[in-house]
Amino acid sequence: MKTQYYAATSLDGFIATEDDSLDWLFPLGELGSSSYPAFIAEVGALAMGATTYEWMLRHADEVVAEAGSPWPYTQPTWVLTHRDLPRIPTTDSEIHFVQGDVRQVHARMREAAGGKNLWIVGGGDLVGQFYDAGLLDELILQVGSVTLGRGKPVFPRRVLHPVLSLTEVHQMGPTMVELRYAVRKPGTGR
Repeated sequence: MKTQYYAATSLDGFIATEDDSLDWLFPLGELGSSSYPAFIAEVGALAMGATTYEWMLRHADEVVAEAGSPWPYTQPTWVLTHRDLPRIPTTDSEIHFVQGDVRQVHARMREAAGGKNLWIVGGGDLVGQFYDAGLLDELILQVGSVTLGRGKPVFPRRVLHPVLSLTEVHQMGPTMVELRYAVRKPGTGR
Protein backbone atom coordinates (compact mmCIF):
# COMPACT_ATOMS: atom_id res chain seq x y z
CA MET A 1 0.00 0.00 0.00
CA LYS A 2 1.39 3.39 -1.07
CA THR A 3 0.19 6.92 -0.50
CA GLN A 4 0.52 8.51 -3.93
CA TYR A 5 0.21 11.96 -5.42
CA TYR A 6 -0.88 11.56 -9.05
CA ALA A 7 -1.26 14.86 -10.88
CA ALA A 8 -0.71 16.70 -14.14
CA THR A 9 1.49 19.78 -14.15
CA SER A 10 2.64 22.38 -16.61
CA LEU A 11 6.30 22.47 -17.58
CA ASP A 12 6.80 25.36 -15.15
CA GLY A 13 5.22 23.51 -12.23
CA PHE A 14 1.56 24.52 -11.97
CA ILE A 15 -1.46 22.22 -11.70
CA ALA A 16 -4.01 24.95 -12.42
CA THR A 17 -4.19 28.61 -13.33
CA GLU A 18 -4.72 31.22 -10.63
CA ASP A 19 -8.50 30.88 -11.08
CA ASP A 20 -8.34 27.03 -10.86
CA SER A 21 -8.76 26.43 -14.59
CA LEU A 22 -7.54 23.16 -16.09
CA ASP A 23 -8.30 24.20 -19.68
CA TRP A 24 -4.57 24.07 -20.47
CA LEU A 25 -4.53 20.32 -19.76
CA PHE A 26 -7.35 18.87 -21.86
CA PRO A 27 -5.86 19.46 -25.34
CA LEU A 28 -2.68 17.57 -24.36
CA GLY A 29 -4.04 14.04 -24.54
CA GLU A 30 -6.71 11.47 -23.79
CA LEU A 31 -7.18 10.20 -20.23
CA GLY A 32 -7.67 6.65 -21.49
CA SER A 33 -4.30 6.64 -23.26
CA SER A 34 -2.44 7.66 -20.10
CA SER A 35 -1.45 5.55 -17.11
CA TYR A 36 -4.66 6.59 -15.35
CA PRO A 37 -6.73 3.40 -15.99
CA ALA A 38 -4.01 1.17 -14.48
CA PHE A 39 -3.35 3.68 -11.69
CA ILE A 40 -6.99 4.04 -10.56
CA ALA A 41 -7.49 0.25 -10.59
CA GLU A 42 -4.96 0.03 -7.73
CA VAL A 43 -6.51 2.85 -5.64
CA GLY A 44 -8.60 1.95 -2.60
CA ALA A 45 -9.29 5.41 -1.11
CA LEU A 46 -8.86 9.07 -2.06
CA ALA A 47 -8.31 12.41 -0.33
CA MET A 48 -8.89 15.78 -1.97
CA GLY A 49 -9.15 19.38 -0.92
CA ALA A 50 -12.22 21.57 -1.15
CA THR A 51 -10.94 23.37 -4.26
CA THR A 52 -10.68 20.11 -6.21
CA TYR A 53 -14.13 19.00 -5.04
CA GLU A 54 -15.65 22.37 -5.96
CA TRP A 55 -14.00 22.18 -9.40
CA MET A 56 -15.82 18.88 -9.93
CA LEU A 57 -19.11 20.49 -8.89
CA ARG A 58 -18.59 23.43 -11.29
CA HIS A 59 -17.60 21.13 -14.17
CA ALA A 60 -20.17 18.39 -13.64
CA ASP A 61 -21.12 18.30 -17.33
CA GLU A 62 -17.50 17.75 -18.37
CA VAL A 63 -17.04 15.07 -15.71
CA VAL A 64 -20.18 13.26 -16.91
CA ALA A 65 -18.97 13.46 -20.53
CA GLU A 66 -15.58 11.96 -19.57
CA ALA A 67 -16.62 9.46 -16.89
CA GLY A 68 -20.33 8.85 -17.49
CA SER A 69 -21.23 10.07 -13.99
CA PRO A 70 -20.96 13.33 -12.02
CA TRP A 71 -18.69 11.48 -9.57
CA PRO A 72 -16.05 9.40 -11.36
CA TYR A 73 -14.81 7.42 -8.33
CA THR A 74 -16.09 4.22 -6.72
CA GLN A 75 -13.60 4.44 -3.85
CA PRO A 76 -14.38 6.11 -0.54
CA THR A 77 -13.20 9.71 -0.59
CA TRP A 78 -12.24 12.18 2.12
CA VAL A 79 -12.69 15.86 1.27
CA LEU A 80 -10.68 18.09 3.58
CA THR A 81 -12.56 21.34 4.09
CA HIS A 82 -13.51 23.94 6.68
CA ARG A 83 -16.73 24.78 4.83
CA ASP A 84 -20.08 23.12 4.30
CA LEU A 85 -20.09 21.79 0.74
CA PRO A 86 -23.01 20.35 -1.23
CA ARG A 87 -22.96 16.64 -1.99
CA ILE A 88 -22.48 15.60 -5.57
CA PRO A 89 -25.79 14.11 -6.70
CA THR A 90 -26.26 10.49 -7.80
CA THR A 91 -23.15 9.03 -6.25
CA ASP A 92 -23.09 5.67 -4.53
CA SER A 93 -19.56 6.23 -3.24
CA GLU A 94 -18.81 7.26 0.31
CA ILE A 95 -17.79 10.92 0.52
CA HIS A 96 -16.59 12.11 3.93
CA PHE A 97 -16.23 15.83 4.61
CA VAL A 98 -13.55 16.25 7.27
CA GLN A 99 -11.12 18.73 8.74
CA GLY A 100 -8.09 18.46 10.93
CA ASP A 101 -4.83 16.56 10.96
CA VAL A 102 -4.13 14.54 7.81
CA ARG A 103 -2.66 11.73 9.97
CA GLN A 104 -6.14 10.93 11.27
CA VAL A 105 -7.60 11.05 7.77
CA HIS A 106 -4.77 8.84 6.50
CA ALA A 107 -5.50 6.21 9.17
CA ARG A 108 -9.18 6.10 8.16
CA MET A 109 -8.22 5.88 4.48
CA ARG A 110 -5.86 2.96 5.15
CA GLU A 111 -8.65 1.06 6.92
CA ALA A 112 -11.06 1.64 4.03
CA ALA A 113 -8.57 0.91 1.22
CA GLY A 114 -8.43 -2.86 1.69
CA GLY A 115 -4.68 -3.01 1.06
CA LYS A 116 -4.87 -0.86 -2.10
CA ASN A 117 -3.08 2.44 -2.62
CA LEU A 118 -4.20 5.84 -1.34
CA TRP A 119 -4.45 8.74 -3.79
CA ILE A 120 -4.01 12.36 -2.83
CA VAL A 121 -6.02 14.03 -5.62
CA GLY A 122 -5.02 17.46 -6.85
CA GLY A 123 -4.18 20.31 -4.57
CA GLY A 124 -0.49 20.91 -3.99
CA ASP A 125 -1.07 22.23 -0.47
CA LEU A 126 -2.97 19.11 0.57
CA VAL A 127 -0.24 16.80 -0.72
CA GLY A 128 2.23 19.04 1.09
CA GLN A 129 0.43 18.33 4.36
CA PHE A 130 0.72 14.58 3.76
CA TYR A 131 4.40 15.06 2.90
CA ASP A 132 5.01 17.15 6.05
CA ALA A 133 3.45 14.36 8.15
CA GLY A 134 5.79 11.76 6.59
CA LEU A 135 2.91 9.93 4.91
CA LEU A 136 3.68 10.42 1.21
CA ASP A 137 5.36 7.50 -0.60
CA GLU A 138 5.30 8.42 -4.29
CA LEU A 139 4.80 11.32 -6.68
CA ILE A 140 3.49 10.52 -10.16
CA LEU A 141 3.62 13.70 -12.22
CA GLN A 142 2.48 14.01 -15.80
CA VAL A 143 4.27 17.04 -17.20
CA GLY A 144 2.58 18.79 -20.11
CA SER A 145 4.35 20.76 -22.83
CA VAL A 146 2.83 24.10 -21.80
CA THR A 147 3.85 26.90 -19.46
CA LEU A 148 1.38 28.93 -17.42
CA GLY A 149 3.66 31.61 -15.97
CA ARG A 150 1.85 31.44 -12.63
CA GLY A 151 -0.92 29.54 -10.95
CA LYS A 152 -1.38 26.81 -8.34
CA PRO A 153 1.97 25.07 -7.65
CA VAL A 154 2.19 21.31 -8.12
CA PHE A 155 4.12 20.79 -4.86
CA PRO A 156 4.49 23.91 -2.69
CA ARG A 157 7.26 22.57 -0.48
CA ARG A 158 11.00 23.10 -0.47
CA VAL A 159 12.70 19.71 -0.93
CA LEU A 160 16.46 20.22 -1.10
CA HIS A 161 17.87 16.98 0.24
CA PRO A 162 18.00 13.85 -1.91
CA VAL A 163 14.53 12.92 -0.64
CA LEU A 164 12.96 12.33 -4.06
CA SER A 165 14.34 9.48 -6.12
CA LEU A 166 13.36 9.30 -9.80
CA THR A 167 12.19 5.73 -10.44
CA GLU A 168 10.57 5.90 -13.88
CA VAL A 169 10.17 8.13 -16.93
CA HIS A 170 7.55 7.43 -19.59
CA GLN A 171 6.80 9.52 -22.67
CA MET A 172 3.07 9.79 -23.40
CA GLY A 173 2.86 10.95 -26.98
CA PRO A 174 4.36 14.22 -28.23
CA THR A 175 2.96 16.46 -25.46
CA MET A 176 3.34 14.68 -22.08
CA VAL A 177 5.90 12.83 -20.02
CA GLU A 178 5.24 10.94 -16.80
CA LEU A 179 7.79 11.12 -13.99
CA ARG A 180 7.62 8.81 -10.97
CA TYR A 181 9.47 9.68 -7.79
CA ALA A 182 9.79 7.61 -4.62
CA VAL A 183 9.80 9.68 -1.44
CA ARG A 184 12.63 8.54 0.79
CA LYS A 185 11.67 8.47 4.46
CA PRO A 186 14.26 9.74 6.95
CA GLY A 187 16.05 6.93 8.72
CA THR A 188 14.53 4.10 6.65
CA GLY A 189 17.01 3.97 3.77
CA ARG A 190 14.11 3.80 1.32
